[in-house]
Amino acid sequence: MAKVVCVGEVMVELARGSDGRFGLAFGGDTFNTAVYLARAGVDVAYATALGDDAFSGDILALGAAEGVDMSLIPRVSGKVPGLYLITTDNAGERSFHYWRDTAPARALFEADGWQEVAAALVGAGAVYFSGITLSLYSNQGLGRFLAALEMAGGAGDSRSGPPAWRVFDGNFRPRGWGGDLSRARTVFAEALKRSSMALPTFEDEAALWGDASPAATIERISTYGVSEVVVKNGAGGALVHAEGRTVEVPVERTVSPLDTTGAGDSFNAGYLAARIAGATPEAAAQAGHRLAAEVIMHRGAIIPRAAQEGATAH
Repeated sequence: MAKVVCVGEVMVELARGSDGRFGLAFGGDTFNTAVYLARAGVDVAYATALGDDAFSGDILALGAAEGVDMSLIPRVSGKVPGLYLITTDNAGERSFHYWRDTAPARALFEADGWQEVAAALVGAGAVYFSGITLSLYSNQGLGRFLAALEMAGGAGDSRSGPPAWRVFDGNFRPRGWGGDLSRARTVFAEALKRSSMALPTFEDEAALWGDASPAATIERISTYGVSEVVVKNGAGGALVHAEGRTVEVPVERTVSPLDTTGAGDSFNAGYLAARIAGATPEAAAQAGHRLAAEVIMHRGAIIPRAAQEGATAH
């Protein structure tokens, strides 16, 4: 498969450690997935917009060090990336606090150079994005992104190969939509119409759509023509609908998480990396479970590289 392009926002991360102090790192849902894909040997690029400050430079350096192609990132003069702060309770569940309203990532498809980003999406082997990605953009930006996504889905011919995988993780965060559930549903529906694979989390789907079960989520998403749907359900495993059948894939082991940040992002990376390598959907879900189980035993969204050894299935 040609390059995977992940689209979204990467921010400055402040996470409280066991000593009560905050450590500085960087993260963002689709960026986390891009890093884990790169660690699995996948050719991956990241598309966002950053500022011209030192933190933006550090983000670019981190991505490059992890093997992520960071060339699809225009830099906007006078802007700085968003910031989020993480606290976790005794069960490892996290709470987020954001400062991101003026982050340059919001104007990716309105900034100088957006046409080059759109062209890269059309020419990609896969485009990966999330509900958080969609929440960033104005109506104009959304129109441009969805148009590029649609073109990527129809780009296959005898010269360029099959159309791109268009992979959507719902990742619904109400605050990102200002509480406007109607707009969120409308935008999600337009994204699903242009997606070939969906990797939602059941908790998010229940909150946005009122789904009663993972099976109901699959039934609803399938009506949009999405052929492969994997519903993540935490310790309850995953429900996988692909190749005309639906199967439950339980987690291999139950762990007591230290920090659940990045659990879904890493599952998605493990799943996609395995599918790209030719694994069955069931085997890919098992790979996703293994990587997520490793990630939630460490603090922060992106765990040390050494801790990931052996966790990602190829």
